[in-house]
Amino acid sequence: MDILSVIILGIVEGITEFLPISSTGHLVLASSLMKIPQTEFLKSFEIAIQLGAIISVVTLYWKTLVFNRKMLKKIVIAFIPTALIGLIAYKFMRSFLLGSETVVIWSLLLGGIFIIAFELWHKRNDDKKEKATISYKEAFLIGLIQALAIVPGVSRSAATIIGGLALGLNRKTIVEFSFLLAVPTMFAAVGLDLYKQAHFFTQSQYSYLISGFVVSFLAAMVAIKFLLSFIKKNSFISFGIYRIILALLFLVRLFLRG
Repeated sequence: MDILSVIILGIVEGITEFLPISSTGHLVLASSLMKIPQTEFLKSFEIAIQLGAIISVVTLYWKTLVFNRKMLKKIVIAFIPTALIGLIAYKFMRSFLLGSETVVIWSLLLGGIFIIAFELWHKRNDDKKEKATISYKEAFLIGLIQALAIVPGVSRSAATIIGGLALGLNRKTIVEFSFLLAVPTMFAAVGLDLYKQAHFFTQSQYSYLISGFVVSFLAAMVAIKFLLSFIKKNSFISFGIYRIILALLFLVRLFLRG
């Protein structure tokens, strides 16, 4: 792994973290394309640089995170089921799921099909009044749904956004809640992984992590503003199509590689 790889992965992370296309999945596929060995450090790097993207949310939404107590309570309630499931499944995820190109490809493919099917169904039912506020029960359910993203390729943002839409929330409300919920979720995920793995890192690896943080932060600022603008006039079908095309391309690559 070199600094160019770090910059590329940081850009990939920042752009994809808040889009419903799986940042972890894209990092796994990008690492495979660049032929970066699947080491324990790379697994930690793919988790840890997500913190850079999350800091962009703190930067843009700090007033809500500091002053909106009701929203903070809902974020905590949503975080609880994700934290419990993540803690229980951490070893399994790191040992068997993270870094698996096959898992990512099938998650992207099936997730893309589901997003398209959901959006077509949701469009047929859009005469129902959509809510602009999230209840405590809905926050808990969204956190439970978010836990599905422990599987690389599922996408944390896709799980929370689609879950929120299914509960009747409007797009802007659930997208912004997904941004905010990412803060404790990713701080916890990164904190747990660094606690268990950081003592194995070399000094140069720490410099790679810091560089990845900075690059992903800058790219994520752009991605957040893009998504907020995109949802005003568009559904998520295009993201579903993108996921399917990407998965099929990598399936062919996997087949040809033998």
